[in-house]
Amino acid sequence: MGALKAKLKEVLASVLPITVIVIVLHFTITPLDTAMLQAFLLGSILVIIGLTVFLFGIDQGLDPIGRSIGKTLMHSKSLLLFSLVCLILGFFISYAEPDLRILAYQVGRVTSGQFGAILMVIVVSVGLGIMMTLGLLRILKDIPLKYVFTAAYGLILVFSFFSSVDFIAIAFDASGATTGAITVPFMLALAAGISSMKAASKVSEADNFGLIGISSAGAILGVLITGLIFGVDKMNGTLPAQTIAGSRLWDVYRYQLWPNTLESFLSLFPIVIVYIIFQLFFFKQRKNQVIDISRGVVLTFFGLAVFLLGVNGGFMAVGIQIGIRLAAIKSPVPVLLVALLLGLTTVLAEPAVHVLTNQVEDVTSGSVNRMLVFIFLSIAVGLSIFMAALRIFIPNIKLWMYLLPGFGIAVILAYLVPDLFVGIAFDAGGVASGPMTATFSLAFIQGIANQVPSADLVADGFGMIAIVAMTPVIAIQLLGALYQAKTRKISKTEVSSH
Repeated sequence: MGALKAKLKEVLASVLPITVIVIVLHFTITPLDTAMLQAFLLGSILVIIGLTVFLFGIDQGLDPIGRSIGKTLMHSKSLLLFSLVCLILGFFISYAEPDLRILAYQVGRVTSGQFGAILMVIVVSVGLGIMMTLGLLRILKDIPLKYVFTAAYGLILVFSFFSSVDFIAIAFDASGATTGAITVPFMLALAAGISSMKAASKVSEADNFGLIGISSAGAILGVLITGLIFGVDKMNGTLPAQTIAGSRLWDVYRYQLWPNTLESFLSLFPIVIVYIIFQLFFFKQRKNQVIDISRGVVLTFFGLAVFLLGVNGGFMAVGIQIGIRLAAIKSPVPVLLVALLLGLTTVLAEPAVHVLTNQVEDVTSGSVNRMLVFIFLSIAVGLSIFMAALRIFIPNIKLWMYLLPGFGIAVILAYLVPDLFVGIAFDAGGVASGPMTATFSLAFIQGIANQVPSADLVADGFGMIAIVAMTPVIAIQLLGALYQAKTRKISKTEVSSH
C-alpha cells in the first residue's frame, strides 16, 4: 500500500496544476459550456486514478517482462534470430501504442482520410521496429550513441528536403506519439535487461538509455518515406465539430468506455502473448513470479483504460475549445501565456515521463536527481508549446526553422556531453510527448490554428509534438553539461586536497 500511496501523491502533484489552470480560465477569460466543464472535471479524477494504478502496475508487470526478455535475448547465439525477434517485438508494441492510435485517428479525421489512420500506424510501426532492432544491436556491438543519432538524423534531413511541409509535421509528431505509455516502459526494461548482462558497469549504465530516441527516429523515416512514395504534396484539413456541449455527462463517457477498454486490451495483448511464448520456451519462471507479473499486467490494463477514458472523455474537447476561445481574443498575449503554462504542467502528467525519471534515478543510484530532470523537462515542454502557438500567429515562422537548428544543436551536443545524458536526452524527447500532449495540448494548438485566419490547420495544427520531442533533447543534454562540469570541479577539489 505504501508504494501505491507514493504513486498517488506523485500523480496528484502532476495532474492538479492542469486542472487548476482550466478552472481558472473557465472563471476568467474562457468560460466553458457546463457539460464540457463537468466532463473535464470527471476526466481529471479518472486520469488521477488511472495514472496511479497504471504506474503501480508497470513496476509489477511490464518492467519484469521487458527485463527478462532482454536478458534472454543476450543469451541468443544467432544474431539473425535476435534481430528477427526484436523486429517483431518493435512492430507489435508500436502497433499497440495508444498514443500513436490517438494521433493517427486525429490525422485521419482532420485530413478527411487523405492519410488514413491504419496506414499511418503500420508505417510508423515498421519504422520503429527496424530502428529498435538497430538500437538493440548497437548495445550488443558497443557502437557509440552519438554516431547512431548523427546517421539517423542525417537521413531524416535528406528525406525532409524532398517531403511536403504537411508530411514533415505529421512525421515528427508520430515520433513523439509512438513512444508513449506502453512502448516506453517496455523498451526501457528491454534495454536494461540487455545492458545488465554486460560486464563494464559504466558502459552498461549508459546503454540503459537511447533506445527510445533511436526507435522514434524510425517513426519519422516511416512517415517521410510513405509521403514520398504516395507523392502527396498538400493535405486539406477541417476540424470536426465537438459534441460534448449540451450532452449528458453519462453519455459522454458511455460512448468512450468500450473504445478505450478495447484500446487498452489491444495495447497489452501483444506483450502478453510474447511473455507467454517466452515463459513456455525460455523463462520457466516460478508460479509466484508468474502470478505477480500477471497481477501487474491486469493493473496496468485497468489503469490505462481508466486513464484513456479520462483523457478522451474530458480533455480533448476542452483543449480545442480553450484554444479557439483564447485565439478569438484580439491580443495573442493570453493564448501564448496559457500555452507556456500548459506546457510547464502537462509534461508532469505524462505516464512515460514518470517511468523514465524513475529509471534515471535507479540506474545512476540517485546521482542524477529525478526532480532536476523533471524541472528541465517542464521548462523545455513549456517553451515547446509556446513556440508552436507563436508560429500560428506569425506565418513566416516555418516548422523547419525550429526543427533543423534544434536537432542540429542536439546532435552537436551529443559529442560534448557524457554518453549517459545523450541516451537520456533523446529518450526524454520521446517520453515528453505522451497521451496528455497528444490529446489536450495538440487539441489546444489545433483550436488556435482553426481560429486564426492566416493559419493552415494541417501544417500549423500538427507539428507541435515534433517541437515537444525536440526541446527536451537539448534541455537534458544541457543538464548533462552542468553535471559534467560539477563532476570535474569535485574531482579537481579532491585532487588538490590530497
